[in-house]
Amino acid sequence: MSNYEINFDDVKVKLEALYFKYNRIDFIENDPISIPHQYKQKEDIEIMGFFASILAWGQRKTIIKSCENLNFIFERNPYDFVLNHQESDLKRCLKFVHRTFNDTDLISIINFLKDIYIKHESLDNFFSLHISHDDKTIENGLIQFRLAYENSSAFINRTKKHIASPLSGSACKRLNMFLRWMVRKDINGVDFGIWSSINPSQLICPLDVHVIRQAYGIGILQHEKADWKNALYLTNQLKKMDPNDPVKYDFALFGMGVN
Repeated sequence: MSNYEINFDDVKVKLEALYFKYNRIDFIENDPISIPHQYKQKEDIEIMGFFASILAWGQRKTIIKSCENLNFIFERNPYDFVLNHQESDLKRCLKFVHRTFNDTDLISIINFLKDIYIKHESLDNFFSLHISHDDKTIENGLIQFRLAYENSSAFINRTKKHIASPLSGSACKRLNMFLRWMVRKDINGVDFGIWSSINPSQLICPLDVHVIRQAYGIGILQHEKADWKNALYLTNQLKKMDPNDPVKYDFALFGMGVN
């Protein structure tokens, strides 16, 4: 469906209604974002939010179960574990597996996050350093995050597929979801909004399979390919309905697809 055939006023009315239907605390009970909601400290929220998003593919029940395994490994002190773990503590990570993400990947990312927190004190500071107010999107932050991993002593080639980059054409669904959680200011308390230096208008919509299908079905996507170009295209379409907070419609599209 081409742009001139779309009545964005009608689409907005539909998506706004679905946003208010699904953007509520009781909807996230069985969603990966429920994992970081178990924490109060900013660094704990960042770390568990990051892992919950990185593991967010497959059935939601399985994702949450894997995240609860991480809670056990970290003894419910993820920031302390990441920053202060000893080599012997990493033995608790052995035999962890979530689909293609295994204990090797987990240990590599734990050590990478330790580097980030030692150098920047928070993931917020890292991304804020690489995303300026003049940037239209968070693209450079994603690129620099992947490059930081590749240049880290924790780098393992097999693990880089779990830290996607727009440079490879990836839609970066999981990282875009993580940034949505951290950046969006949400009065209903679903997204955290604990990062203030990145504008919600700079976020990119996560291209979940449900989001793609629903967006294509209502005509605001022209094809169903999960790549960076399509993520940008969809976000620009959503900006026509809310230029300041386009990614809020992720709730509407995802919820419509799941149900």
